[in-house]
Amino acid sequence: MSEEEFTHHIQIIRQQIEALCGYIHSKPTVEQLSNTREQIGASLENLQLFDEQRQASLELMAIVQEELLAQNEYLAVERQDYYDLFKFAPDAYLVTNTQGIIQKANVAAANLLNVPQQFLIGKPLIYFVAETERSIFRTKLNHLPQNLSQISVQEWEITMCPRFGQLFDASFLVTPMGDLKGSLLSLRIIIRDITKYKQLSLKQLDLQSLPTVTSIPRSLDGLRVLFVDDETDAREFITTVLEQYGIEVTAVATVAEALSVLEQSLPDVLLSDIKMPDEDGYALIKKVRAIEAEKGCFIPTAALTAYLAEDRVKAIKAGFQSHLHKLSEPTKLVEMVAKLAGRG
Repeated sequence: MSEEEFTHHIQIIRQQIEALCGYIHSKPTVEQLSNTREQIGASLENLQLFDEQRQASLELMAIVQEELLAQNEYLAVERQDYYDLFKFAPDAYLVTNTQGIIQKANVAAANLLNVPQQFLIGKPLIYFVAETERSIFRTKLNHLPQNLSQISVQEWEITMCPRFGQLFDASFLVTPMGDLKGSLLSLRIIIRDITKYKQLSLKQLDLQSLPTVTSIPRSLDGLRVLFVDDETDAREFITTVLEQYGIEVTAVATVAEALSVLEQSLPDVLLSDIKMPDEDGYALIKKVRAIEAEKGCFIPTAALTAYLAEDRVKAIKAGFQSHLHKLSEPTKLVEMVAKLAGRG
């Protein structure tokens, strides 16, 4: 019984009592008194039923309230656990909005950026990016699709500049977060200092450590390779390695430059970095395959990457015939190029 029904029954009982009082003063018949008593009794039974329903509802509400309190306590414990994991995680962990404004930061992030934790909140993350790479950082943010169905976890490499500290190379693991409709709302970013990893890379890229080539295999003489990488050091290193084996190398920094070279002549092998600003290696391979379809040719391609997390399967699925890490032995690079060119 609802509140409206309860009020209606009270009004009926009041009317019946008033009618009974009127009957008493007007000397009603026994039958009239009996009918009035029956009506009042029926209304009282309905009120009793309503009271029983109300009591049952109150008991049910009490049970639901207890369950909600238990769930709230559980969620509070879980939230505290996750907060502790976030706060004391060994890696620097940030949450920013889509413009890169820091909303949350853990202790490791404060230590890495050399700023008290509470003072990081509300600061643009770009403040801690090296000035030479701020335009790249802005480009990466601006190029994030606004629909989560079109975006996945991304790995960026950015040079960071902590407060009153030395520049260091950082790996950004960027996870987009959104609402129930799939719209982009924020970014979760894990930052790792990969300076030591890069130093190891530079040691392996040290031209003094390259094996001395006593003789150039005649099978590789004149082989033409187009190499695309936005990093100058990588272009110089790969060029030096391949040229020792008689391979002619054209090294360019962008996808646009690579396409310009392809318009003039087709190489025997194309090597491309995956992670590049603006257009990456995946964009390049799509355009290369379009050129092949137009000219009726085939260009053997390989993906090179400095990222340990780079997915070989993803690169092959995108259209590359092979995949190699930049820290691999130089001889493996030469062997791969020779194999792709059919001269292995």
